[in-house]
Amino acid sequence: MNDARTRIPSKAQAIETEVRRRIVEREWRQGQRIPDEADLAVEFDAARSTVNKALQRLADEGLLDRRRRAGTRVAVDPVRKATFAISIVREQVEQAGMAYSHRVVAQRRTPVPEDIAARLGIAPGTPLIHMRALHYGDGRPFQLEDRWLNPEAVRGLERADFLQLNANEWLVRNTPYLRAEMSFSAENASRRDARLLQTQVGQALLVLHRSTWNDLGPVTSVRVAYPPGHVVTTQRAIE
Repeated sequence: MNDARTRIPSKAQAIETEVRRRIVEREWRQGQRIPDEADLAVEFDAARSTVNKALQRLADEGLLDRRRRAGTRVAVDPVRKATFAISIVREQVEQAGMAYSHRVVAQRRTPVPEDIAARLGIAPGTPLIHMRALHYGDGRPFQLEDRWLNPEAVRGLERADFLQLNANEWLVRNTPYLRAEMSFSAENASRRDARLLQTQVGQALLVLHRSTWNDLGPVTSVRVAYPPGHVVTTQRAIE
């Protein structure tokens, strides 16, 4: 029987560990350019793609600075970066022991307003897909999302049936993102928020604003409003 604690680490993990050691022990100093991927592949007797994977993980961690045509350097004043995965709401609801359902309240193509355009870094008036949807747990509102989708950056969007599969889950499974911005705030419920979340106008709500980008541009910007009493928790493994 194999014990997970005694498994031999993958080649990429071994390379990542050794490169991190060289950085931590200052064999490679801040700002110094490290050997090219091809040279490291020879040194570690590994495929170049394996080396790339290991270096990218360290770049995501904030220890390396990777730039096209400029090579890879040890980051100056490296900052450990937090990473997060976008949760699938259906799974959150089901893990809480509730039956999941969702409803699309509205969906149409319309010019993006100035505040959303500024958030995404695009011109005001650019036509995007605007949709509002409710997620339910045991028939009670679990969260309300007000989402803007950029069809130029989302391949296959025209074939997506958001009446059958909610936009949150479809995007997580079909549209990888390279960068994300996220913020939480407390907002008083508007008339629309109160009606859809079945609460009182002016009730304090926890609100999440999240925007994502890929190599084609902004993917989506979404405002997620939670009903009173909702608790958000996060976890991050330190590597």
